[in-house]
Amino acid sequence: MSNGSSITQFLLLAFADTRELQLLHFWLFLGIYLAALLGNGLIIITIACDHHLHTPMYFFLLNLSVLDLGSISTTVPKAMANSLWETRAISYSECAVQVFLFLYLMSAEYSLLTIMSYDRYVAICKPLHYGTLLGSRACVHMAAAAWGTGFLFALVHTANTFSLPLCWGNAVDQFFCEVPAILRLSCSETYFREAGLVVGSSCLVIACFVFIVVSYVQIFRAVLRIPSEQGRHKAFSMCLPHLVVISLFVSTDTVAYLKPPSISSPFLNIVVSVLYSVVPPAMNPLIYSWRNKEIKDALKRLMVPI
Repeated sequence: MSNGSSITQFLLLAFADTRELQLLHFWLFLGIYLAALLGNGLIIITIACDHHLHTPMYFFLLNLSVLDLGSISTTVPKAMANSLWETRAISYSECAVQVFLFLYLMSAEYSLLTIMSYDRYVAICKPLHYGTLLGSRACVHMAAAAWGTGFLFALVHTANTFSLPLCWGNAVDQFFCEVPAILRLSCSETYFREAGLVVGSSCLVIACFVFIVVSYVQIFRAVLRIPSEQGRHKAFSMCLPHLVVISLFVSTDTVAYLKPPSISSPFLNIVVSVLYSVVPPAMNPLIYSWRNKEIKDALKRLMVPI
């Protein structure tokens, strides 16, 4: 056993033992990271530069892309560097910053996805009140609330996690620093302090999830009452990308944090962590732009200005 105060660095979980597989991991992650940078960067630039996209839905999408860029940049570059330089080390302060930023961006993204479900609800169920309920000032306030909630959530959990004494060494069972992996190194008698915060946070997460589900129940009821097939198709097309992104976000997080300890293994931990920390930020731009004519037209105008 070791005292947390004497730990100056942590050892992250390695993707592979052989040099060839380490380099393969580096190039694979580099490709995913560049794709995420390109996709999210294009969405940010397109929405910012095209006045046709200055609407609440695209304002929230711009914020989502910023969060996705931040979250994937928090974990992937360090993992690539470790594979390239054949090291597992991350300093204590770097680990704390990584935990804070990842929690901050992921919790802010979940809050923003909840707000985006409200945006879809108002657009379909209360279209006549859309401009009033989702004016520019209201949108800024809601986005600021999402970012602020994420900041407070991350600050409390990071401060509490790194105030716990560590009794079980410095080997983190994950390829990046996250709260559950750090907690597994803490002394058993202090673990319950963070567990109490986790329970409280879970109530907030469940409340957001219930809000999303109720919003979509109302949306689907409203859509099914639309008489024309074309109108129903348009309404479903407005909601489908957001619904896919939420499903991807919630399902991967659920598998990551609620999988039974009995089936845990280093390989499975890596696969699951990649699914919820790397895949969503890389896939979200594709999901939102795949069948979105407005974004495609805006991209054309941006690349071929008239």
